[in-house]
Amino acid sequence: MRSKYTSSQITLHWLVFLLVVVAYSAIELRGLVPRSVGRIFIYTHFSCGIAILVLMVSRLLLRAKYPEPPIEPKPKALYTGLSHLVHVILYLMFIALPLLGVAAKYYGGREWFAFGISMPVAAEGDEDVEMQLRAIHAFIANSSYFVVALHAVAALVHHYFWRDNTLLRMMPGKRSR
Repeated sequence: MRSKYTSSQITLHWLVFLLVVVAYSAIELRGLVPRSVGRIFIYTHFSCGIAILVLMVSRLLLRAKYPEPPIEPKPKALYTGLSHLVHVILYLMFIALPLLGVAAKYYGGREWFAFGISMPVAAEGDEDVEMQLRAIHAFIANSSYFVVALHAVAALVHHYFWRDNTLLRMMPGKRSR
């Protein structure tokens, strides 16, 4: 059995990570620049979100095709269960966030762009639906800071304290122990 994830899985993992950093940075920093420049930040956020959705679905398909390489030495069942729970939450968050964002923009009824392309909008916007979707999107996005931090800290604990191969399985160009 493989001791690492496939190169496709590793590439998608780190590409999603970079896109999440760019998407979050763009939306957080947009208020620090003039409104005309801020639009570029917002469109970057939208484009990254859609790309994250496509990549997360691709990751799910690859995860279904290739079994997870084992962690050596094997962790306690409790930690394995918590790990699976956090991964399910991450997948759900990073699939739901773009879907909610696109739906909110659609119901906004105003022109918006992703990848430089004008995206579809409802003929008549529904501000109530848009605001509800945006609120849910913002709640999940803010919650994801915690979940992503938990995921990263757990990987570091596995590597530096428990000294297993958890982190190495997802590192490009590194061999597992």
